[in-house]
Amino acid sequence: MGGVRELAVSLVVPGPCGVAVRDRLKHLAAQDERVLRAVGAHQGALASGDLKARCADGLEHGADTWAARKRELTALSSSRIAGAITKATHDQWALARRCQAAHIRNLDAGIKTLRHRLSLPLGERGTKRAAGGYRSKSEWFRKSRRLAALEARHTAAVADRQAGRVRVVRGGKRLLNTRHHLTEARLTEDEWRERWEAERWFLAADGESGKRFGNETIRVTSDGEVSIKLPVPLAHLANTRHGRYTLTARIAFAHRGVEWADRIEANRAVAYRIHLDTGRGRWYLTASWQRPIVQTIPMETARARGMIGVDTNADHFAAYLLDRHGNPVGDPHRFPYDLSGTAGHRDAQIRHALTRLINWAVRAGVAAIGIEDLDFTPEKTREKHGRRKRFRQLISGIPTGKLKARLVSMAAEQGLSIVAVDPAYTSLWGGQHWQKPLATPRRKMSRHDAAGIAIGRRALGLPVRRRTAPPPHDRSDRAGHRTAQAAPGDRGREGTRPPITDRPPGEPSPSGKRKREPSASKTVRDAPSTQQWVQDSLMCTG
Repeated sequence: MGGVRELAVSLVVPGPCGVAVRDRLKHLAAQDERVLRAVGAHQGALASGDLKARCADGLEHGADTWAARKRELTALSSSRIAGAITKATHDQWALARRCQAAHIRNLDAGIKTLRHRLSLPLGERGTKRAAGGYRSKSEWFRKSRRLAALEARHTAAVADRQAGRVRVVRGGKRLLNTRHHLTEARLTEDEWRERWEAERWFLAADGESGKRFGNETIRVTSDGEVSIKLPVPLAHLANTRHGRYTLTARIAFAHRGVEWADRIEANRAVAYRIHLDTGRGRWYLTASWQRPIVQTIPMETARARGMIGVDTNADHFAAYLLDRHGNPVGDPHRFPYDLSGTAGHRDAQIRHALTRLINWAVRAGVAAIGIEDLDFTPEKTREKHGRRKRFRQLISGIPTGKLKARLVSMAAEQGLSIVAVDPAYTSLWGGQHWQKPLATPRRKMSRHDAAGIAIGRRALGLPVRRRTAPPPHDRSDRAGHRTAQAAPGDRGREGTRPPITDRPPGEPSPSGKRKREPSASKTVRDAPSTQQWVQDSLMCTG
């Protein structure tokens, strides 16, 4: 197996550690909307100032500076609101630092590839593992200029990281840049301004265990009543005691409503966030809480009832059901989705395809789903794939991160586990060993379907091949049985069969078929062989 990299060990993915549900705030009065807008704008301004102060501190941040910022915010709001703002600020700054590190790694990969290709002679052919030289002097010159630009960006990014500087925009850089392209976005300036202000509001509160209904700032009672603790400068807008404002709308979580009700009845922490969808003109409330970490099931338990192998592609999931020995069962299943259009449409397509996949897995009776542990982050660079723009778009379109998060959380609700396997050579070996043998006039096997079988067998801890190579000497198995076999006690295990001549005439063979008695031959050439073996062509166990 020279040249084949070492495969990573398969693992059972840990289950979700948090839950979030959302419901619409219907029938809000005009005064309710005015209060929500005023509170959101006031606390959003505080959050913007706190983020600016945190970015200015850089790497010099500590417990003292955090406490000083929180004291300043408490005088303008409340202690709980100040704590929620500073926590959100720290999370946003930490996310920006992680994105900055990923950007530097991406620049490193591009610079390394460019330097390698520029060092090669013009026209030199590449290999599967490394790109070749550039095809012309003009292309070589353009890539040398791009190398200089990437090196300059890398130097600036490294300097910012060492100094603790990050670039953060409350409201999002994409929405900020949309201001310069209103015609393409089909927005007016007023519509963009409304969306920009709504994205910069801050209407959120962290939960507190032991407090009434799990949250003192945004309180939701068991009958759906929503009330907000107003900041000090807006206390005159309160319509109930203790500076609180109660909305006329009632909330009722259709999804996970029982679980949410159990938490608030026990006064366990529940975090809430209120936001406005400017496109629809609707207000929403999102509730979230943490779950205790649940120990994942052992790998042997996940493999006990077989496995469903899933190959992830740019437009569909290709899945195949395998028994515990790794034998394909039935026909391949494909779950298509369309990743064009808006982010909401793409997310809905992914959820619909995953729902169909999980429902099929439940009906099949398996305990786990095997999926590739995909991460195409280093594969998207234009320096690595050159003019293969469509291929870069293809791998960029596969929703690796969102897919794994959604699949794990949705499968956990149905009692299914997810087994992540190394994606190396699954399409290549699956097509080589499974595509042609399983193809029939009524069953069309694609390379992706065969890859699903390879992924499922790898999740079961089995080799991808249907069976290993025959013994080195001859067909008498003097060197021992093939390695890809079931245990001796398993029924239907693959092994040698006695010669047909050792059985009485007319006795059925091990495969269940009757063989005709050998007829006498008139010539030596036509004489039938006395060492014929009967063996199933596809079925393999283990």
